[in-house]
Amino acid sequence: MNDRSNDLLKVRPEIPSAKVTPNMSSDERFQNQTIRPVIKLQNSLLIEVFRNYVNKHKGEFYDLTIEQKLLFIERSIQRDVKFRNSLKGIIIGQFTVEEYLRYIENSSALNKRMMNLVISRLQDQIQLFERIAVA
Repeated sequence: MNDRSNDLLKVRPEIPSAKVTPNMSSDERFQNQTIRPVIKLQNSLLIEVFRNYVNKHKGEFYDLTIEQKLLFIERSIQRDVKFRNSLKGIIIGQFTVEEYLRYIENSSALNKRMMNLVISRLQDQIQLFERIAVA
């Protein structure tokens, strides 16, 4: 492994609940070994990117009910191709070359897993997306 790969792997958080077992599919193994730690590492950036997305869409998000906000998060990631591609880039950019080569073997299924994890993570932190009062 080269220095970049070693450096990327060193900074990733460990996720004890992300178990890897011998009977797991290769996609699930990749999700738990690579995607989940990268998403956790990139969490602060993902939050700010979503906050910017909301503000660029006239802040309508802030006037929604909790249920509507949860749906807004899901739909914006599922339906806005440019936004989804931006999120994928934030995550894929943290892959090692070896991980990227594994990723491209089944990118469609892994993208689905990746975006579902991002949706869940943003929804779980919904309280962070409140309108900030300007003094």
